[in-house]
Amino acid sequence: MMCTHFLIEKLYATHDLEVESLKKIIDECGDDRKYDRLMDLALRTREIYYEKKVYLRALLEFTNYCDNNCFYCGIRRDNKTISRYRLSIEEIKMCCGRAYSLGYRTFVLQGGEDRFFSTDLLSDLLQTLKKHYPDAAVTLSIGELRKESYQQLFHSGADRYLLRQEAFCPAIYHKLHPDMSFENRIRCLYDLKEIGYQTGAGFIVGLPGQDSLQLAKELKFIKSLDADMVGIGPLIVHPQTPLKNFKNGSVRKTFILLALIRLLLPQALIPISTAVNTLEKRGWEMGLMSGANVLMPVISPEIMRKNYEIYTGKNNVDVSKLENIKKRIQTAGFTTDMSRGDRYHFKGEKR
Repeated sequence: MMCTHFLIEKLYATHDLEVESLKKIIDECGDDRKYDRLMDLALRTREIYYEKKVYLRALLEFTNYCDNNCFYCGIRRDNKTISRYRLSIEEIKMCCGRAYSLGYRTFVLQGGEDRFFSTDLLSDLLQTLKKHYPDAAVTLSIGELRKESYQQLFHSGADRYLLRQEAFCPAIYHKLHPDMSFENRIRCLYDLKEIGYQTGAGFIVGLPGQDSLQLAKELKFIKSLDADMVGIGPLIVHPQTPLKNFKNGSVRKTFILLALIRLLLPQALIPISTAVNTLEKRGWEMGLMSGANVLMPVISPEIMRKNYEIYTGKNNVDVSKLENIKKRIQTAGFTTDMSRGDRYHFKGEKR
């Protein structure tokens, strides 16, 4: 097999590699020289399309009810120790209005799979948001739905949809997601692409049973999907989940994978997860240097923010003060962009 340095250069030039070659890079980028070269080329690629821009999205975690029981998630159905909440439709509108007044032009509405929020209820909300904020984009991250529901929400105004596959391996997926279907998860992603959403996929770094070969396959799936957005983050264990005694995922490996995603999908929108910033105090800055170009500060009401604890330590990191975030971006050598920040040359289906 070719040496790792050559493979990194080839990936930079062609934006694709075979699974075994990606695995080799993942395995060998523990070496600082290889790591540094990978970061350099990822940053260079990012700047071709997005220059120094970092897009800010207003993230609203509007419900922590969830029908699912994922083994790694603190808001899983069987966790009886957290206080459940739902924001009202009026509260959601109010939060979006406040975010708009601060300059945000993307609202990310995220929650557990909560049946209280029907497709019709969300459609009415989307139409209202689009009426009042026509220059703003709306991203949804609310899990698996029927294709007809995705279609209705798209026509009501949703622009983007985040749905991480979490694990592109049926055995791992089924082990960690009881009563859920791997095949349905993947079907949802292709439905979203077909409808015309800017579609986000992604995975967790450090899951049980995951090795470098599996991570390489995750990357190839994202490449084949041509994901418009890619979100990844290290596993952070939560004490009220079956993975409570497992170890956290590697931050350094997460940065390696972020850089590889940038080289595989040079035009993608790549956020840095709050999980990275929880385990590494300069996580956002290091993520930007790895090729990422999106941050999603949480704008949920503070009294409820602490209860959206999908992993331990999430609420120990203050990621809500806009001026502090802008200062961190500037200090790292980048510029804040509050616009919609669509994928470079995105061509979605007309509504």
